[in-house]
Amino acid sequence: MNLDDLKQRLIEGDAPGTAAMTKEALESGLPAQKILNEVLIPSMGVVGDLFEKNEYFVPELLLAARAMYGALDLLRPKLTEGDYQPTGKAVVGTVQGDLHDIGKKLVMIMLEGNGFEVVDLGTDVAPEKFLEAVKESGSRLVGLSALLTTTLPAMERTVRALKEVDSSIKVMIGGAPVTQAFADSIGADGYGRDASAAVALARQLLGNA
Repeated sequence: MNLDDLKQRLIEGDAPGTAAMTKEALESGLPAQKILNEVLIPSMGVVGDLFEKNEYFVPELLLAARAMYGALDLLRPKLTEGDYQPTGKAVVGTVQGDLHDIGKKLVMIMLEGNGFEVVDLGTDVAPEKFLEAVKESGSRLVGLSALLTTTLPAMERTVRALKEVDSSIKVMIGGAPVTQAFADSIGADGYGRDASAAVALARQLLGNA
């Protein structure tokens, strides 16, 4: 089968077409890991590039994500049979006092689309919840999101709490009121201006850029 067609279906956000061609690829004998690493992840990379260039916007990103999730549902049973290792693991959440999650969801979509295993803690997450999730998951990377300026102190408290427990934990932050200067001032390890930048930063922080 032509894997370029599968790539194009995903890039265009065609969920039924992506699922059908993923199933066809599996039935033709292609390994699930090959489909993921050589077709789906690169396709989401293209989507991320289009998003970064303002050629794609949030609706297109969400359509591609839906297509990606449908394909992953088909691949997951096969991946768990083998020795598949994710690109990395990340804990993400919107900080305490903030109920916005669009930005966090976009970052989560792009991380998962690039082979990361993501633990999503949702919104209004207290520092203690982040600490608990890091301990349970073994993740070395945490992503914090905030949209409200009033919740930036909560972001700072969370970074401080994580670093006090283990200074080697990498913390990246993002959101409308966040800047690189703010990230530097609170001791975060990096700032992602958008979902694509967050993926590049995550790879860099975990040493597999």
